[in-house]
Amino acid sequence: MRDSRPQSLDLLLFENQPENAATAGKSPLQAIQRHAIALLKLNRAVLSLLPGQVRPWCRVANYRKHILVLETGNASWKTRLYYEIPVLLSALRSEILPSLSSIDIRINPSLMVKSHNNEQSVEKISERKLNNDSQSLPTRQLSHESAETLMALAERSPEKLKRRLERLAALAGESTSAAKMKRQR
Repeated sequence: MRDSRPQSLDLLLFENQPENAATAGKSPLQAIQRHAIALLKLNRAVLSLLPGQVRPWCRVANYRKHILVLETGNASWKTRLYYEIPVLLSALRSEILPSLSSIDIRINPSLMVKSHNNEQSVEKISERKLNNDSQSLPTRQLSHESAETLMALAERSPEKLKRRLERLAALAGESTSAAKMKRQR
């Protein structure tokens, strides 16, 4: 069980005084900061070794007891990463972590949400570019035959689908009302 007694903020926030050389540089927050910096460097190294399509869906979660813990967004990316483990192990052992014994892969769904939000923002940017370009493109029109086919289909469809098909057929303009008039006769 951990020591849960109150501690001075000086012990947590600041490096211990150099008078005591045995405890110098061992404050808990500094140890956490050093570990976080090491994980960021390790993350960059691991991502550089992975194939391009896997990189956005993977990150280093931790390194402890000679085991590298990777996180991925879902089970399909986890499976894809399993195929990369032998290459990662040999590259990391030879270049960065000679004491690395294994790689553990865990699923973290929040990676998918974050990546999905990034994809949506990229899609919005590309939509804006497309909208600016679409002003110069010719507009599409629904043919008269297509409108008549949609109206015939709408007659045999449930009410909700019927309304939608009629609205879609209305995009053909005058031909839709002409098609309705032909059927009413």
